[in-house]
Amino acid sequence: MEDLSRRKVLQATGTLGAVGALTMAGQASAWTWSPANSVPGYGTGADPHKVWDPDADRVISALLDRGEVPRVNKILRGWRQNGQPLPAGLPAELREFMEHARQLPAWTDRGKLADAVRFNQKRGTYLGLLYGFASGMMSTVIPKEARAVYYSKGGADMKDRITKTAKLGYDIGSLNAYQPGGEMIVTCVKTRMAHAAVRHLLPQSPWWKHAASEEIPISQADIMNTWHSLPTTVMRHFRQWNVPIAADESVGFLHSWQVSAAMLGVKDEYIPKSWDAADAQAKQTLDPILAPTPEGKKLANILLGLGYNLDLSLLSRGVLGALTRFTLGDKIAGWLDIPREPVWTPLFETAWTPYVAVREGLLNVGMPKEAYWMFDEFLRQFVLLYMSELRMPITIDIPVINNPHYR
Repeated sequence: MEDLSRRKVLQATGTLGAVGALTMAGQASAWTWSPANSVPGYGTGADPHKVWDPDADRVISALLDRGEVPRVNKILRGWRQNGQPLPAGLPAELREFMEHARQLPAWTDRGKLADAVRFNQKRGTYLGLLYGFASGMMSTVIPKEARAVYYSKGGADMKDRITKTAKLGYDIGSLNAYQPGGEMIVTCVKTRMAHAAVRHLLPQSPWWKHAASEEIPISQADIMNTWHSLPTTVMRHFRQWNVPIAADESVGFLHSWQVSAAMLGVKDEYIPKSWDAADAQAKQTLDPILAPTPEGKKLANILLGLGYNLDLSLLSRGVLGALTRFTLGDKIAGWLDIPREPVWTPLFETAWTPYVAVREGLLNVGMPKEAYWMFDEFLRQFVLLYMSELRMPITIDIPVINNPHYR
C-alpha cells in the first residue's frame, strides 16, 4: 500500500428467541455454486456449510484436551517470519501439520503476487478505509461470525481481537507478504489453528449453543463469507467509485487473496477463479444472510467506541458511524443503530466522488486543491490517531477458553 505501515492498516481496521428468528430469516439458499468457477475448475460440489478443517481440528483438539496449548503458544510466539524454521519443542503431530500447512498451494503464481504489490501500493488510502469500515463493520452483520466472535475469547477483548484481524490485512498488503521475510504465511497458519480451537471450544458454551443455528462453527462457507467481506467487498466498492485499475493488478490482488484462502485451510474448489466468480458466490452465500443480531449490535457498539480513550468518543464515534454508513449503506447502519451524522454523513456523500476523481487524475476542476488536500489528510490522520489506541505487539495465540463472561 501507499507508504504502507503497520499503523495504517491497524487503523483500517433482544432476546435469544429473537436471535433464532433472525437466523431463520437470514439463511442462505441451497449451495449451487459450481466448482467449475473455482481456481482448479473442478471439485466434488459438496456444500461448504458442512465442511470444516479436519486436519487442523484433529491436531488442535488433541492439544486442548491434553492441556498442551499454553506451552505451544509460548513456543510459537517467536515464530514470526515465513522463512523461519519451526521452533523446537513442538509436539510431533503439530509440527507435521504446520510443516504441511505452511506450504503455498501448487498453483501460486509469483508474478501475480508481484502485481498485487503494485496494486496495494497505489490503493493504500482506499484499502485502509474499506478494510476498516466496510469489512470490519460488516463482520457484525454476518450472524454466524458475530455470534462466534461474541461468545469466543475474542469477544472479551475487542481491542485485541481487532488488532489480530488487522494484522491479516497488513501482512497481505506488505511488499514481501508471501516471501521468506514476510509474515502472511505465519499469520494464516496461526489463524487456521485458532479457528480449529474455536470449533472445539464454542460447542462447549451453552450461550453459543442456545444462540447458534449450527452445531460446529467456522465452516468453509463461513470462512469464505469472511473472505468476501474483504477482497470482494473492496472490488465492489472500487467499481462503484469508478476507480480505474490495471487488469494485471486486479488479477494480482485477487490472486493474493486466493492464496490466503488456501493458506487458511479452504479447499481449492471453493476459491473463486475470477472476480465475476467471486461476486456470484458472494451473492449466493453472503448477501442473503446479512442481518442484525443482538451480539452483532453489541460488537458494533464496542467497535464504534474504541476511540474513547482518545477523545472520549466526542469526535471519533460520529466519524466512525458516518464512515460505516457511507461504506455499508443506510440499511446496515440502521440495523446497527448508527445515527445519521448531520455533518460527517453529508460530507462523505458529497465529497467522496470528486475526491476519488481528483485523486485518480480524472477531474481537474470541481474540487479546489486545498479542499482535496484537507480531505485526503483528514482520512490519513484521523484513522492514524484513532487506531493508535490499538497499537501493541500482535500475537495470534491458540485460545484455550471461550468468552469468560459467557462460560
